Amino acid sequence: MHGGLSPDLKNLDQIRNIARPVDVPDQGLLCDLLWADPDKDIQGWGENDRGVSYTFGADKITEFLQKHDLDLICHAHQSLGH
Repeated sequence: MHGGLSPDLKNLDQIRNIARPVDVPDQGLLCDLLWADPDKDIQGWGENDRGVSYTFGADKITEFLQKHDLDLICHAHQSLGH
């Protein structure tokens, strides 16, 4: 995955079911998957300084990894895991 998480993401089938090609919307699941950013200084979800999508804390990373039995998320030039 690209690396963004979303409060709307409940299961990985939601990603598989995104029709492609597609224009990226200004909000929602696809937008979050592309633009949400990790933030080591918060817990939960926060506002993104870019003005689009969210930021997410380490707790959301851990929750996502455990729920989906994954070890890490590759996010641009970062590796996010526990």
